[in-house]
Amino acid sequence: MRRLPSLYISHGSPMTALQPGLVGQRLAELAADLPRPRAIVMASAHWLSTQPLVGAHPLPPTIHDFGGFPEALYRLQYPAPGAPELAAQVQQLLLDAGLPARLDPSRGLDHGAWVPLRFLFPDASIPVVPLSLQPQLGPAHQLALGRALAPLREQGVLLVGSGSITHNLHDFRRYQDGKEAPYVRPFIGWVEQRLADDDVDALLDYRAQAPGAVQAHPSDEHLQPLHFAIGAAGEGGLGARRIDAGIDAGMLAMDLYRFDGAGGLLSPR
Repeated sequence: MRRLPSLYISHGSPMTALQPGLVGQRLAELAADLPRPRAIVMASAHWLSTQPLVGAHPLPPTIHDFGGFPEALYRLQYPAPGAPELAAQVQQLLLDAGLPARLDPSRGLDHGAWVPLRFLFPDASIPVVPLSLQPQLGPAHQLALGRALAPLREQGVLLVGSGSITHNLHDFRRYQDGKEAPYVRPFIGWVEQRLADDDVDALLDYRAQAPGAVQAHPSDEHLQPLHFAIGAAGEGGLGARRIDAGIDAGMLAMDLYRFDGAGGLLSPR
């Protein structure tokens, strides 16, 4: 079985499920360029906890964790199966790395998981194991989560962090009619360059080093899935590749990244 990359996905608004735009196209293209995984572990910015939790539901329900959207959005389902045995393996790998993980047999898939998965794998046939993040423990903790699970990439498991390269909802209505928040492109460029340079230390310290970091991310939870995906790339070079999926509402950068790690890009399935 061929080694899979790890991914970082900017999932955008829940409305992406109904209005996919460029990011839906890019996700479909990305899926076509990957070997088909046997399972997915998904670390979403919308499942946060004080310690690592691993979803072990055999059929994770679709969670509509938002309000005030069109009724059609609440009718959407993503009925992917779960993978309790893989969840137990994920828990053990985290425990072996000194990360006190617990299984959660009731957790479903929040919109940070099921919205992008609708475009990556629309048939919903690949088992999905959700994983919680602990942003209060900092980026290095998320990196450690990814590193602990990196061996799963050799077993046909796709490791995905889902967040947003920029995420400042205070500016949601401020930049319209083609205007962009001034911090977005400098932040995008800084992240892309640091990833190209394999500069993990700078990325861990992004709030002090990146231009406009606090404006781009008033809180950490939507960027830290990137640190998970970086960790999941394993030791050595990241093999980072940016996929530009545009900027939504002038302030949500929709970048996607794949990390093939040391050894470079893989060929399609």
